[in-house]
Order: sequence, then C-alpha cells, then structure tokens
Amino acid sequence: MASHRRPKQPGRTRVTVLTVTAAAAVALSAQSASADEANKADVKSKVDKLYEEAEQATEKYNGAKEKQEKLDKQVGDLQDKVARGQEELNKLRNSLGSVATAQYRGGAIDPSLQLLLSSDPDSFLDKASTLNQLSARQADTLKQISEKQRTLKQQRQEATGKLKDLGETRKALGEKKEEVQGKLAEAQKLLNTLTAKERAEIAAEDAKEAGGGDAAKDGAKGDAKSGGGSRAGRAGESRPDLGKDLPTSGRAAAALSAAQSKIGTPYVWGATGPSSFDCSGLTSWAYAQAGVTLPRISQDQANAGTRIYDQSQLKPGDLVIFYGDQHHVGLYAGNGQTLHAPRSGTNVRYESMGNMPFQFGVRIG
Repeated sequence: MASHRRPKQPGRTRVTVLTVTAAAAVALSAQSASADEANKADVKSKVDKLYEEAEQATEKYNGAKEKQEKLDKQVGDLQDKVARGQEELNKLRNSLGSVATAQYRGGAIDPSLQLLLSSDPDSFLDKASTLNQLSARQADTLKQISEKQRTLKQQRQEATGKLKDLGETRKALGEKKEEVQGKLAEAQKLLNTLTAKERAEIAAEDAKEAGGGDAAKDGAKGDAKSGGGSRAGRAGESRPDLGKDLPTSGRAAAALSAAQSKIGTPYVWGATGPSSFDCSGLTSWAYAQAGVTLPRISQDQANAGTRIYDQSQLKPGDLVIFYGDQHHVGLYAGNGQTLHAPRSGTNVRYESMGNMPFQFGVRIG
C-alpha cells in the first residue's frame, strides 16, 4: 500500500533564515541604489565645477586672443611705418649723394658734403661753423635725415617691445587653451564613468533646472570639445513665461531678438557665432546685429554700459553678469529669465537667473 504521509513543513529556523536572507537582499539592493545615486551626484558636482572652471579659463583665453589680435595689428602698422620711413630716409640720402656726385665730376667734393654724407649726421649739425658752407636746401635735407633717423630708432624700439609682448601673449594663449581642453577632457572622463542611463538622468536634471524641457537632454551625448548640442533641440524646447516688460531701446530689442534666433545653437568655447557660441560670444554677436560693438570678454562687457544692481529694475535686452569674477554673461529675457550660452554640453537656452550667482545688469546705451 502506498504511503500517504504529509510533506514535512519547513522548520522555524529555516523560515527565519529565508526571511533574513530576503531582507538582506532588499537592503543590499537599496544600499546599492543609494550608492549609485551618491556616485552620480558626486560625479555631477565635480563635472559642474570643472565646467565652471573651464568657462573661467575660456574668458581668459578670449582675452588673450583679443590682445594677440590687437598686437598683431600694432606690430604690422609699426613695421609698415619703419619700412616707409627707411624708404624716405634713403631718398633723402640719395638726394645729397647726387650733389656730391656732381661736385666730384667737377673735380672736388666740398668738405661740408663729406661730413654731410657721414654715418652720423648729428655730429655734423653740432659743427655750427660749417653750416655756412651749405646751401639752405642742403641744411634742411640734413636736418630731415637726422629727424628721420631718430623717429626710425624709436619706431624700431617700439616694434621690438610689441613683438616681445606678442610672443608672451601667444604663450599665454596656448596655456589657456590647454587649460580649457584639460578641464573639459577631465569632465568628459568623469561622465564616461557613468552608465548611459545615468548620463541621461543628469542631462534631464539639468534640463529641468534650466526650464528647457527635454531639449537639453542631447547635451549629454556630445563630446567635451564641441559641447555636443544640436539645433534639433529647438523643436522640443519650451519657452518660459517672459512676462510683459519691454526693452528700453530698439537696440536692446534687436539684440535680444537676434539671440532668440540662436536658441538651440551649441556652446563651443571661444566661438563667436553664428553657428556656435560661448557666453560672451553670444552677447557680443547679438548686439553686433543691433549695430552695437561690445568688448569680447564678459569682464569687459561688465563695463560697457550703466550697471543695474537691483534685479527688479532689469529690462529685456540688458546684459546680466554672473559670478564674483564676472566670468559669465547673458541677456535678460524678462520675468527672472536669462537667455545665454551656458557651458560645454549645452545649447543656447533660457534659464532661471536664480540658478547662478547674479552680480548686476548692464544697460547698453
């Protein structure tokens, strides 16, 4: 006969072990998730700091580049002046030489002309007793030669100084370029330690903070050099409520309108448009469309007009300066919003001014 014994029930000890194991698994899973979140937050914090440092270095790079361009022009102008001056000096000497040639053919060279054609005309001028041997025209020519030589000497010295300054500026430019690239490469390396999902979550958080909708998500896909954004984000980007304030001038309105036409354009450090921008590149380009020339870098733009410290007094189109060292600038768009090129990995967009330490506004006259 078959046995019909009841199956043995698990003992209390076994049930307890299973329960503890399950609880431990849940706890470990929660700890793992918490650790992942902490790691993601830490990476985001470090990346944001690196991006800010990269932007600081970018504005210094922009300043060095602007100085280099000015020095290049100054050196070129000085070299042209020296070349023209040397040509004029040669003509003056030739005119005196023709007089000497004529006298030589006549059988003798006047002693005064021998002095006159010497390598040091100033020494001749010191010999006042011989001046009466010269015609008035010859004396005037000699005086011109002496003055031209002094001018050329000064111009050559100035050109030498400018060339030295230019060399130092080019060196500084290279160092700032390396610094920017190093910061961005370090940021990208940190981002690469995260999963694609985590990078997407960081981009979504950034978009939420900016009020830019899903458009900013594509920022996480780009490389650190170009910023990786694309105009594809424009279609999905929502426009915040900008209020009803009006610009104080037609120039401010035109500048803001020009910047608005570039929403979704990628941030690229050192870029001045029209297909990519850094922060001061966008503001200087926007005002250029309104017929106003602004300085290249944010620190100089901070001194380009009337400062406004009360945020409630800002009007659309005013420049807005952020951070204690004034390394970031945007355009006030209205209702506490700025329109700016934020940093690598993002596009031109609206953002709440509360996300950054506001210093003051600048109204362009």
